Amino acid sequence: MAKKIITLLMVIAVVLNLAFITGCQNDAQTGAAIGTAAGAGIGQAAGGDTESTLIGAGVGGVIGYVVGNESDKKKAKAERENLSEEAKYVTVNITNSNGSISQVRLKKQGVGYVGTRGEYYSQLPTEDQLRPVYGF
Repeated sequence: MAKKIITLLMVIAVVLNLAFITGCQNDAQTGAAIGTAAGAGIGQAAGGDTESTLIGAGVGGVIGYVVGNESDKKKAKAERENLSEEAKYVTVNITNSNGSISQVRLKKQGVGYVGTRGEYYSQLPTEDQLRPVYGF
């Protein structure tokens, strides 16, 4: 009888964890949920009692959180680096003779800017300066 109750509680815990995982906002939360479920299952299989299940759930949750948190840190660092790289560029729109728009992406280099064809401008070029090179 006690075995059936424990099994039922385990099924409920797994279902609740799966529901929790779908609403997780980051890898740390997801890792904690998966770790808790896996740890509870391993604890139950190893010890066969409630105490083992709870210990396994606790340890698994902590390990899952730590692993997920490290993943979140790596993602945040990559995003910061990407934003920093994007800040080095500026786009200038050029109105062509037929009314269409050409976009020119310039990279900030020192105090000036470099065009995609390698030309250097000592300051941010105007539309009129870029039209002969990129427009029509």
